[in-house]
Amino acid sequence: MLVSKFMPMPEQVRFLVVGAGIAGLRAALELARAGEVLVITKEQLAESNTQYAQGGIAVAMSGDEDVVLHLEDTVRAGDGLVDREAARVLVEEGPRRVEELLAWGTKFDRTEGELLLTREGAHSLPRILHANGDATGREIGRSLLRQARANAKIHLLEWTSLVELLVEDSRVVGALLLTGEGLEVVHADAVLLASGGAGQVYSDTTNPAVATGDGIAAAFRAGAEVADMEFFQFHPTALSLPGAPRFLLSEALRGEGALLLNAKLERFMPAVHEMAELAPRDVVARAIAREGIGADGEALPVYLDMRHVQQDLAARFPGISAFLRGYGLDLSRDLVPVRPAAHYLMGGVRTDLQARTSLRGLYAAGEVACTGVHGANRLASNSLLEGLVFGARAGEAMREDAQGVRLSGAPEEFRTSDSSPAMEDAGAKLRAEMWLDVGLLRDAEGLQRAVRILENVRPDLAPAGKPGTAAAVSARNLHGVAELIVRSALARDESRGAHFRLDYPQRNDAQYRKHSILEGENVRWAETIAEPTRQSVGR
Repeated sequence: MLVSKFMPMPEQVRFLVVGAGIAGLRAALELARAGEVLVITKEQLAESNTQYAQGGIAVAMSGDEDVVLHLEDTVRAGDGLVDREAARVLVEEGPRRVEELLAWGTKFDRTEGELLLTREGAHSLPRILHANGDATGREIGRSLLRQARANAKIHLLEWTSLVELLVEDSRVVGALLLTGEGLEVVHADAVLLASGGAGQVYSDTTNPAVATGDGIAAAFRAGAEVADMEFFQFHPTALSLPGAPRFLLSEALRGEGALLLNAKLERFMPAVHEMAELAPRDVVARAIAREGIGADGEALPVYLDMRHVQQDLAARFPGISAFLRGYGLDLSRDLVPVRPAAHYLMGGVRTDLQARTSLRGLYAAGEVACTGVHGANRLASNSLLEGLVFGARAGEAMREDAQGVRLSGAPEEFRTSDSSPAMEDAGAKLRAEMWLDVGLLRDAEGLQRAVRILENVRPDLAPAGKPGTAAAVSARNLHGVAELIVRSALARDESRGAHFRLDYPQRNDAQYRKHSILEGENVRWAETIAEPTRQSVGR
């Protein structure tokens, strides 16, 4: 049910879920079997990265051989850093979870009754399900939201921001939330972070405005471990037009035969990688970036070309086609200018395979979490599958682990800080600096410059006191996430997957075939992400 924003916030819930994308809603459906669930989202229920996922959901529906190939494709794309056990869970449990979606009325595209499959970058064969051509995330979100609204034990609260996690005796016992009525405290037996990614930390991103890293920043402040924050994936093909947003041009376009052309209208990907336009995303993104810079440093165009593809592109990609029409472009007729944009964070709050974090009572699933399933570079269309599989696992673990919360501390008094023009200016400066020095290509000099700029803008973006507006919440969290990315990127003196250091251009397996783990001021290295956490050992 949808809780009105005018209803009083409950003081105690059994389960609190932060985020209403695919991971949060799938977990809520699992949790409702054991008690009342409160799901909060910072804007409208339909506004999440799930809703913007165009290409599809990768799943091995063709039997055991396809499952094995999906596993190998995932491991290969992750550039030596995928936790194989996490990937095995993903590909083996994926078909069952997608069958659930089908049973709940999710309408994937079909032909003559059979599910349509397409292929995307770094996949060895077609295994991508899509819906309404290029609106897969929206259709999955619709289906899950319909199920959640029909469940009397699931309460959905919009326009509510996570400000802080509440911790007592090294256990998360609830959260401080910001609603239209101000700051409010909710206690919970268990809290799930399913709050998505942090693309807004960069000036150029395909992510919606809500993707400000709230769950990651709040978890780190509470003392949870985060991992692999240096690995931020830049989607190769976002629309590149003056005055236009960095609208995502799905990898499925290249799966259907789109080519990439440089300013001379020549293909360049065959000389870069054996899979050409279907190479892993990090490879394609860097190649486009290189082709987009001339000998004198001038910006050169790079184009996506589908003029040769013999199919009804407006029918296959209705959403993309409609957006491009607004800028006078037609996939079947025009070259479409593209450039990379920040898209997906492979790192996040460190979890085991049941979504348990290093703090008792706190769980994480979806893009906010890091299980190691994506390694250094996510395989195309594995993100929706991850949210589905690990959202269900999170719900199962929370039901098994949940203990009644016994609170001992006195209520805390909160002093708030509001947003300001200075905060907006500082946020723009942060995003521009992150794009310039912590983007596709990095080096020590640029990363150190980013450290200094982040320190300079800290007073405006992360002032003392608790944020009193949603904008202030987002600003503080973006600053916190930016610092985590920069610290991790400085620590990894090699190039791997989405992390490319101009001063260390080679992969160094001897020293860095490990995951970066941040807790407090320390950066350390671990062989695996999904090892049993302190929570799973001592709950």
